[in-house]
This record gives sequence, structure tokens and C-alpha cells, in this order.
Amino acid sequence: MLRRGGERQGTAWVLVAGAVVLGVGLLFVLWSAPGGGQRDAKGPAPERAAGPAVGWGFTHTQFSADRGADAAAERAAHLLAGQPMAQNQHLMGWGAGNPEPSPGRYAFDDLDRRMALIRRTGGTPVLTLCCAPDWMKGGTPGRTDWSRLEKAPEPEHFADFAALAGKVARRYPQIRHFVVWNEFKGFFDDAKGRWDAENYTRLYNLVYQELKKADERNQVGGPYLVMDSYVPGDDRYPSALKGAWGHVDQRTLDAFAYWNRHKAGADFVVVDGSSYSKDDRYAPGVFTAARKFAEVGRWLRNRTGLPLWWAEWYVEVADEKGGRRGWSERKRVAAQAVALIEMAEGGATSGFYWNPEGDGKGQGGPDCPGCLWSSTESADGGRELPMWSLLARFSHAFPPDAQPREMATGSDGILGLSDGRTALLVNTAGRPGAARVAGKEQVVDGYGVRWISLAQ
Repeated sequence: MLRRGGERQGTAWVLVAGAVVLGVGLLFVLWSAPGGGQRDAKGPAPERAAGPAVGWGFTHTQFSADRGADAAAERAAHLLAGQPMAQNQHLMGWGAGNPEPSPGRYAFDDLDRRMALIRRTGGTPVLTLCCAPDWMKGGTPGRTDWSRLEKAPEPEHFADFAALAGKVARRYPQIRHFVVWNEFKGFFDDAKGRWDAENYTRLYNLVYQELKKADERNQVGGPYLVMDSYVPGDDRYPSALKGAWGHVDQRTLDAFAYWNRHKAGADFVVVDGSSYSKDDRYAPGVFTAARKFAEVGRWLRNRTGLPLWWAEWYVEVADEKGGRRGWSERKRVAAQAVALIEMAEGGATSGFYWNPEGDGKGQGGPDCPGCLWSSTESADGGRELPMWSLLARFSHAFPPDAQPREMATGSDGILGLSDGRTALLVNTAGRPGAARVAGKEQVVDGYGVRWISLAQ
């Protein structure tokens, strides 16, 4: 999860897997086969193809549809099943407890529950292999200190982490897509003032080899770097990857280049980032800054030739507590739609929206700005929110093989994306505007998002 300032040292309460998980009977009944096998009343879901692209979806965070009030969890699960898409879950943290508290002692209850939800709702499962048990990073076996979640495993335990990845891959054979680590957490070398790409790549290669050993069909990608940038006029860590939005931190590009040269292999490349700069500024403006996603995407594709995933993306600067309440939901959805257009224009085939649900209280509140559904912690929760409508429609309209392209709309304020069958229009102004699509004038309300079928 993108952090403010520093080199992303996270706050523990946001990331901690709940120590007490409220029972949701409708999910537990799905988990009956020994050894982690999943079954439901309709039998096992058909295995999905193990291609390098999974389409657009979201990442489960600490609060999600696998817990809370029964009626609300059922409502959210029904929402997910109505538009199946890729669902990403982390190995440890963000809703999952410590999977190996002591060497050889495993605890997969949380992952079992999340995987049961993904299977039941028809999602394509993706597992982000982060983070590491405490004993792999200098902690005491049998204890979990959540304040140290983002610490990387010690080099002498890289092989242990890879073995855990292999264990998990064998336990959940329905998972075919794995992302190695998250945002280089714990891999910043303070003494040298740069990313420790050498040790990350060592860890990545061991995990890659173990996952391929578990099943050669497994798809593996990295390096999940944050494409931090600085606005024009800010000359910190300049690089050649630049545009009207600024330039990407050269240290990030150096780390990427090392991984790309020395990786054992990769089926896709995955990064994350924001439209705003590292110090929370937009250039040239809120909507035009999103051009960064397209230009960074093309740079990555040109250098790897691999399918491109955005593991996370952000368009709205967070406050000091991580909240995002500065915009109306209408403007927020419009800005997210523009980001999706630019990522697709840059060649991305897959991406995962962060923050599907809040806690219904301090974190997000009942309305939960930018969430996909209302909190299942409330009996009335689990209801669709505006961002779900955008993400679900985009996922359905532009699957990995769609190859959509930006449209010339004839309007400076309206952006468009089309694959020849469907067009998405977004008005980046707060007032109504008009654009021409397939020879017809289309009116789009201020900060409006409009879908148009081009089928004859």
C-alpha cells in the first residue's frame, strides 16, 4: 500500500490481520475437504487457463467480504459473483495471519477462508507473496509482531521463504498467478541511499524456481516497484523517463534494470504508482497527471516485452491518516476512470484496485470514499458503491485480449477508450461537455462516466 513520505514504513494497524475473525457460516461451509481442498454444492469450479494476464480486478485488504455480519457478507459475495474478476490476496497481512508462525508449523485458516470466497464468487485468484513470518526476519519463533510486517526476510532465510511459497502453491493448486513481494518492502539500503535490488532479485529467483518446481504452469512476476516520480522543476534523482507529469526516480529505474537483467524468468512485469508525485503534487493537473501511467507503461513494455500489471494505482492524495475524503465520489470515479484509460493505453492488461472495503467506523466510515462496497461489519453493509460499477464494467468491457486504444473525441475535456465494440467516455471537467463518437455527438455530464455500445 502506497505510503506518505520516507521509504514506506507502514503503520501496523492498517496491515494487521484481524486477531479475532467474526464467523461467517456461509463461507466456512465451503471448506470441507482435508488439506485445503475446496468444494461447494455445485462441485469444483473449472480450472482457469494459466495465461500471463488475468484482467482487471482488486486486492482484498484487511476488511473484506469474508467476514462481518452474515447478511452483509452474503450481499457482498453476491455482488462479487455477479461480475467475476481477478481477486488478489497477500500471503501475510491485509486480512491474512502469519502462515508459518514457527518453522514447519503452519496456520492457513485465514488464507483458506479468503480462497474459499474467491472460489465461491468465481474470481481468478492471484497471490502476492508478501510478507514473511517473524522468524525469517530475526524475530522469535511462535510470535508475530505486526509492527515489523514490512521487514524483509534475512538473506539466510530467503530459501525458507521460497519453500513457504512452494508449500502454499501446492496447497492451493487453483492459484496460477503469483506476485513476488510488495513494493520492495524492507529492501531499501539506507546506508547507500538506494534500493537493494541485488537481494530482492536473489529472493525473487528462489521463489520463481520453487513455484515453477511446484507446477510449471504457475505464472510468476515482479518486481512490484513503486514508480515514484517528481514534478517538473524538482531535480531530485532525475531520469530519462519523463513527461509533462515529471520524471521517475532514477533509483527506481536502476532497481528495475537490475531485476530485469538478472531475473531467473518472469511471465509478467508488475509495478505500482500514483499519478501524483512523491511529495503529493500533480503536474500539469489532477487529470492530466494520469498520463504518467501510459508513458511509464510503454517504457516498461518496451524493455521487457512482458504483459504489464499495475498491482496498485492511486489518483487522490491521502491525508495524514491515509484517508481520502477531499473529492466528491463523482470526481473520484472520473479520476479513476482516466487512470484506467491511461494504463490501458500504456499496454497494461491487468491491474488491481486497492481498498475494496473499510471497517465501517474510523477507516472509511459507512460511506467509505473510493471503496467498492460498504462495510460488511455493518448488518446493512455489503452494498455496491460507485467504484464497483466502474471497475466491474471496465473489467467486463476490456478483457486482456481487447487491446483498447484512446479515442480522438474532438473535445479537450473528454477522454475516450474503445476496442471497436465498446467506448468509455470520461468528462474531466465539472460541467457538461460533448464529444463525437462514431459520427454521433454524445453529451457527458460534469465528471461523468459514460459507456457506449458500438456494436451494429
